[in-house]
Amino acid sequence: IEDGERIKDVTVENVLFTYDSFQIAPVEIAKIEKVAAYMKENARVRLVAEGNCDERGSREYNMSLGEQRALAVRAHLIGLGIEADRIQTKSYGKEKPLEQGHNEAAWSKNRRVEFALYR
Repeated sequence: IEDGERIKDVTVENVLFTYDSFQIAPVEIAKIEKVAAYMKENARVRLVAEGNCDERGSREYNMSLGEQRALAVRAHLIGLGIEADRIQTKSYGKEKPLEQGHNEAAWSKNRRVEFALYR
């Protein structure tokens, strides 16, 4: 997927997670539904669900948790009718924080799945 052209003119919101969890909160579902609707309207679009964590926990633990988060979002997209071969997953663990702070305000933004869209 990543050898395609990255779509930068479409804004999608990150799916956020609670501490130590890969369960998708009900309040986050609408974000995934918007991505699914966009993909249904644009049949050639593919995506990489990129799982991320906050800085707490070991590198290995966070790589695993990031992958579980990405897989949970992927499974939800498939459940909404998006073909599995259009969705890849990748975990960055705690390696790509959005916020550099060492508090809940920063950590809550770093516990996320980002969508990288490609055509």
